[in-house]
Amino acid sequence: MAIAEFKKEVQNNIFELSKDKLLAKSSKAWFEQSLVNKYSYNFTSFSVPIIQYPQDMVALQELIWEIKPDLIIEAGIAHGGSLIQSASVLAMIEHAEAVASNSLIDPSKPKRKVLGLDIDIRQHNKEVIKKHFLSSRIHMIEGSSISEEVIKGVHEFAKDFSNILVILDSNHTHDHVLSELKAYAPLVSKGSYCVVYDTIIEDLPETQFPNRPWGPGDNPKTALHEYLKLLEDQNLTAIDGEKLNFSVDKNIESKIQITVGPDGYLKRI
Repeated sequence: MAIAEFKKEVQNNIFELSKDKLLAKSSKAWFEQSLVNKYSYNFTSFSVPIIQYPQDMVALQELIWEIKPDLIIEAGIAHGGSLIQSASVLAMIEHAEAVASNSLIDPSKPKRKVLGLDIDIRQHNKEVIKKHFLSSRIHMIEGSSISEEVIKGVHEFAKDFSNILVILDSNHTHDHVLSELKAYAPLVSKGSYCVVYDTIIEDLPETQFPNRPWGPGDNPKTALHEYLKLLEDQNLTAIDGEKLNFSVDKNIESKIQITVGPDGYLKRI
């Protein structure tokens, strides 16, 4: 089967998946049960724990390879596995480019970087990241992602890059995520994405979050929909000076079925 033919078949598959209500219901039931056993804690990226579902890990890897950003900004570090995964795909992009141009790579001077933000980067996690063979691609800023100092630092760091992807996965309250969107979504390049994780909170029972400040009605999904409404009502511009618009990419959600980010894959259009 030719590549174009296969891609068309895949798109047809995804379209049919988008209409399969029985599968969607089964996927939601499976997801809720998986939370009981902390399923997302079971995986690593190049030996570093990554608290994510494999479906979202694959979706993000595909996005990074397609977009080929030169900077990925991640709010939320935890153990550091997501930073490592992002850095690994950026490394492969540069390797592919070097092979195509028959040139050499200096691993100590990568062109593409990952910038991680966290209010508390624990020392043992910091040491693991810094000792990792992909560490030359990773820069970290410790502090609240919505503090003026951190926002200023991120914008200063980002000014040397032209193709930016943003991932939000830190504090999951409505106000915090809305503030992150206002601060970092304008950095996203046209055709790239702002990925907002844990929007699934809105679709889960309130009993799932007994000791958390977030829950149904107060979470990343409510924040992103308020932000999208804000973009509709106001003529806001991105850092590149062009009008800022995002569209929810439901195609990704239909494809992977199991995700912590329903409505959370926002493509800048």
